[in-house]
Parts: sequence; structure tokens; C-alpha cells
Amino acid sequence: MDYKKSKAPVNTVTRNIMDLCDDTHNIYESVAIIAKRANQISLEIKQDLSKKLSEFASYNDSLEEVFENREQIEISRFYEKLPKPTLIATEEFIEKSIYWRDPSMPAHSSDEDEL
Repeated sequence: MDYKKSKAPVNTVTRNIMDLCDDTHNIYESVAIIAKRANQISLEIKQDLSKKLSEFASYNDSLEEVFENREQIEISRFYEKLPKPTLIATEEFIEKSIYWRDPSMPAHSSDEDEL
């Protein structure tokens, strides 16, 4: 899911804990899944922002020359207004758009096993 098109709320939302553990039957496992996804989203956002801001990087050591670039400010504002990665990950988890599996559980058998 593209974090730029996410419908996640910008502000914190109170959620029913029991709704979060419907799929996993364990709130701690649900929180761990959301946390791992939030870390992935955070890294993706950081890489995108770094890539975009590197275009504006100046490589001179002079502190006297500080330029304000309007495009750079707009890019920074856009990323500041995005929902936090935890809110995006929670929304993805609730919408069931996160793939996760429990490695301790056996894999679901396919039609090949019946042959």
C-alpha cells in the first residue's frame, strides 16, 4: 500500500483492543505485526524523503551561504503532514491489507497434497 494514498487518520484514534486481535487471537501478536509494518513504512518514508532532499544538497562548507528553496520547503511540509507510520500500519492491519503468517503454525495444505 502506498503511504501517500493512505486513508489513515492524521491524529491519534482510540480503538477497541478486541477488534485488533480478531485475526490473531492475541493482542500482543497484533501489536507486533503493526510495529513491524510501521518500521517498514518509516524506512520507506525516510528513504523517499532523503532521495528527494538530496537533490537540494549543497556540498560547500560555508555556513554563511544558506539558501531557502521553496520546493524543498514544500517537500518537507508534505512529509510533515503525512500520518505517522504507526497510524498507517494500524489502518492497513484493520483493512486486512497486511500479509502476515505465524511461522510456528504449519503451512496450509494445497491441492497437491490430495493427489
